[in-house]
Amino acid sequence: MSPLNITHRTTRTGPVLHIAGELDYAQATALRQHVEQLALQPGQFLVLDLSDLAYCDSTGITTLLAARQHAEAAHAELVLAAVPATLLRVLTITGLEQVFLLRPAE
Repeated sequence: MSPLNITHRTTRTGPVLHIAGELDYAQATALRQHVEQLALQPGQFLVLDLSDLAYCDSTGITTLLAARQHAEAAHAELVLAAVPATLLRVLTITGLEQVFLLRPAE
């Protein structure tokens, strides 16, 4: 199991969280807590850079949905950037690619 590593940087459009490792049942709480501590402003973008995400299970997907709710509550937008092919396939199969704003790697 690869631990979840979250790094945070701030840009002019909002926070960017780079998420590396495995987003699973054992690790999802760390991301949820990190996101919940962000004070988002209306019109900002919360970008989750998933370029180094090795694995994401159903709990991880639920955590991504919770991050979207957190952003929406602040009138901000959640962006999933550089979504790995395996996760993109799951999002497409479940119809969640229509729920999330997806962007290629920057």
